[in-house]
Amino acid sequence: MAAKFRTLILTVALFVSALTLLDWTYDMWKIQEIFSSWPARWQQIASAKREANMAKIPREWILEPQVLEDGRSRNSIVGDYMDGLLDAKSRYVTDMDVPELVARMGDGTLTAVEVVKAFCKRAAYAHQLSNLLLEIRFNEAIERAQELDDYFNKHKKLIGPLHGIPLTLKDQFHIKGLDTSMGFIGWIGTFEGEMDTGKAKNVDSELVREFHVLGAVPIGKVIKAPETNNNILGYAFNPCNQNLSTGGSSGGEGAMQALRGSAFGIGTDIGGSVSMPASFQGVFSIKPSAGRISFKDAANTGKGQEVMPTVVGIMGRSIDTLQLILKSLLFLEPWLHDPYTLPIPWRSELEYKPQDELAYKPAFGFLANDGVLTPHPPISRAMEIVKEALQSKGHQLVDWDWPHNRETIDIHCSIARGDGCHDVYDAVHLSGEPFVPEITNLFPNGKPRAPLPLPEYEGIVRKMKDYRHRYLDYWISTAERTGDRPVEALLSPVTPYAGVLPGKFYPSTYTTSVNVLDYASVVIPVTLADKTIDVVSPNFTALNEVDQLNMEYYDPEKYHGAPAAVQLIGRRLDEERLLSLAKLVVEALNDYRSGYGG
Repeated sequence: MAAKFRTLILTVALFVSALTLLDWTYDMWKIQEIFSSWPARWQQIASAKREANMAKIPREWILEPQVLEDGRSRNSIVGDYMDGLLDAKSRYVTDMDVPELVARMGDGTLTAVEVVKAFCKRAAYAHQLSNLLLEIRFNEAIERAQELDDYFNKHKKLIGPLHGIPLTLKDQFHIKGLDTSMGFIGWIGTFEGEMDTGKAKNVDSELVREFHVLGAVPIGKVIKAPETNNNILGYAFNPCNQNLSTGGSSGGEGAMQALRGSAFGIGTDIGGSVSMPASFQGVFSIKPSAGRISFKDAANTGKGQEVMPTVVGIMGRSIDTLQLILKSLLFLEPWLHDPYTLPIPWRSELEYKPQDELAYKPAFGFLANDGVLTPHPPISRAMEIVKEALQSKGHQLVDWDWPHNRETIDIHCSIARGDGCHDVYDAVHLSGEPFVPEITNLFPNGKPRAPLPLPEYEGIVRKMKDYRHRYLDYWISTAERTGDRPVEALLSPVTPYAGVLPGKFYPSTYTTSVNVLDYASVVIPVTLADKTIDVVSPNFTALNEVDQLNMEYYDPEKYHGAPAAVQLIGRRLDEERLLSLAKLVVEALNDYRSGYGG
């Protein structure tokens, strides 16, 4: 009897234990479910950053939800749509280009506060519609504008050639009081990912110091990421055609310029990162050779890579604006503050002037197809428009038959990515955020590639040097075809596509070659994609599998209205000549359009 009683007790105990275990398991499952529904720490940091930014926008500049919904449903939000959101005074001010703004502040027609407020308001609208600003400093900008007005009222002159001009910068440049995250969540609240340095929000990049001296007023810093996407603000769509990407990695700045949220913008470029977004958004840009504009005290990845360094580029509304910005910066002799900025002042003697054409009409090289990726129809049409415009003015165009363009892709990738991108990997993992899709290819199996061995890396550099020698020899040899002197500049597509469908980007030699050669490049908007004209020829024959795939991505309906641009390429450190030639091209285009359309 006692044995049976013990068995019963044991059975009951086991049953109770089982129930307890099931109950505990259920509780743990519920707890896990609750925790999994909570945002991860990196998501919380990103959300707090977005909220802090929105809190810096004045209440009266906050767009209504129905306006935001309407904007996101449209194909394009540039031009009339953006203008329609603004009051008459803000439209009037933000419609002016930099030289006119400076003139109006110089004669007292406008105040710096009026100019800065108008652009801040427009930038606030641009941010809410397109998620562009990682950092906002509207209040500080308006305070600085008041200081400039006080100076003007007292001295009856402007403080500098960019007095009161609002600008935005890619979020690689440090400005006191602001974070510099470069889109990495783990960098928020730190100095380039490092804690307790005393430098967080306490450093100005050299370029920021120079703009302060010149009188320019930074109003914010713009999203930076490949194609452009990051875990703080998300994917940046092209405001000219919201089916497409802004491009990268200065895509946020390209979008800000298209929306006229600042009078000019600053980006960086190591493989077309200024030129591509400018072309996709229909704005002008210059990517100079290394050493013309200071990059001192700016954040970057791959900081030790100086063989093919990142350069600072300018985006704006006209060639006149690009020229004024570059000329003003060089006037300050930045080489006295930055040993990596070359001691080359602005050289007016290199500029082509209208009277020069009486004795000599510059000849241009013409690269219609690099033999690697065939340009989409809108780009080919833009190239033909420029060709006809220049020929109508009597300029000679020499077909560019250089057969070795493909080499630049391997050279560029090996140098730019030769370190395995360990610093990018480390920056992402500071917060535990996931990789955005656009950079997962850099990390096979979720890990960085092994760096190239030094002898192999040096071999790539030797290839680059040899490529530069051969390319220059080819350029100089064009004198045999012009019958006089070598071509002065080369016309080329910026990319083989008029914008990029999200996730459909391919590297192309049209931009990588410019960086491998360290040449200067100016982007010139030409026309817009037209679904009724820009169709793939039934006779199209692909150059290779990637070329076939790239052309299949082109959809006349989806690309309709997207800007199509060309680039004018000049030799190394030849920015003054190149900008003056770009003016010549723009004037020829304007005359061509007035006479023939296009």
